[in-house]
Amino acid sequence: MENVKRAFWAIPVILAVLWLIAEPTVFQSTTFFGFRRAMMQLTGIIAIGCMSLAMILALRPRWPESWLGGLDKMYRLHKWLGITALVVGIVHWLWAQGPKWAVGWGWLERPARGARPAIENPVEAFFARLREPAEGFGEWAFYATVVLIALALIQYFPYRLFYKTHRLLAVAYLVLVFHAVVLIRFGYWTSPVGWVMALLLAWGTWAAVLVLLRRVGVRQVKGRIASLQYYPGVRALESQVEVPRGWPGHKPGQFAFATSDVSEGAHPYTIASSWHGEDPKITFITKELGDHTSRLREKLSVGQEVKIEGPYGCFTFDDDCPHQIWIGGGIGITPFVARMKHMALQKDAPDWPDGQTVDLFHTTTDVDEDALGRLATDARSAAVRLHVLIDARDGLLTGKRIREAVPQWREASIWFCGPAGFGEVLKRDFSAHDFPVKRRFHQELFAMR
Repeated sequence: MENVKRAFWAIPVILAVLWLIAEPTVFQSTTFFGFRRAMMQLTGIIAIGCMSLAMILALRPRWPESWLGGLDKMYRLHKWLGITALVVGIVHWLWAQGPKWAVGWGWLERPARGARPAIENPVEAFFARLREPAEGFGEWAFYATVVLIALALIQYFPYRLFYKTHRLLAVAYLVLVFHAVVLIRFGYWTSPVGWVMALLLAWGTWAAVLVLLRRVGVRQVKGRIASLQYYPGVRALESQVEVPRGWPGHKPGQFAFATSDVSEGAHPYTIASSWHGEDPKITFITKELGDHTSRLREKLSVGQEVKIEGPYGCFTFDDDCPHQIWIGGGIGITPFVARMKHMALQKDAPDWPDGQTVDLFHTTTDVDEDALGRLATDARSAAVRLHVLIDARDGLLTGKRIREAVPQWREASIWFCGPAGFGEVLKRDFSAHDFPVKRRFHQELFAMR
């Protein structure tokens, strides 16, 4: 997450610094309306710059994934950039509209406008003729953007509707690109801020077109459901999918997007199986947590065709610590199941550090004896020490209980997958005991909106 935070803060700061290089005398303006024009340029550049990067990240590119710590972290940056674009865009809109309201209310006096000099540059003159439609279209695109981003942030807004409406942001973005290209001060285009904005707008436009063409995540393969098993005690469905061609393989702990219904779009699921090229199958375990997952049992059938996209994620258990502590909260047990299956198969030729040991803590509110029995079998096969805590019977899992059960916790790494709030509580607890959480506490942020 540290790199995500660095990137998030660096983006608006870099854009602001580049703008200041192009406007070194901005704070010497002697009139309010002169300062207003400068602030409109600054806020507009930051807003469309952040929105452009958010649009680029929407393509789920592979190149920044490892540096940002996985697609789950990359989507967190995408979300933060979208919120920043919204907030700064509102400030931009207020700089545009507020003084007009103040003039109408008699609080400000509109400055007298003299004759404007003739524009000799033909490109600048062309942009000047487009100024009025760029302002009008940009204002309506801004209103649409506010509504669409607000809907994306409302967790109770159904995913199937979010999937459809969120794509409309690409249309609004393209209109805002037109608005920005016309209204960014013409002189900026020959300065560093102009070069950076030209790159961002061009790249963002390309990304928006791919979004509208539904070309996001082109690393897709076709699969067919081979088996389905439902565990009523934990309200979870295990789906095994055959992917005979095209799947590049995956590491335990990674996830993929699966599409079984085009109208619902692609949903992310952690992969609950290791990979064998001679038996190309992927297993997903989905818990009934929302509208979509609650209906999967009725909508899926053996033999049904699905699309699988991925793999994604950096939650891959790669470190050289002598001991690892795994914590799976509820359905967050899934990546650990995949890892144990992998370890059982690679026991004779391990691809992890020699002598590395593992304690797995699984805490759950629901109980299914069949599912827990299979989990125990996987743990024995992988030589993993399993601790199962059922909330009603055993109480809540705490950092203290983990430290008491694992004496070598100071030399261990911690791998957590489960409710985000639970993970943050454990992270703060271990940090308070001088555990290096920034380096050795790994957490999956499995929230894509």
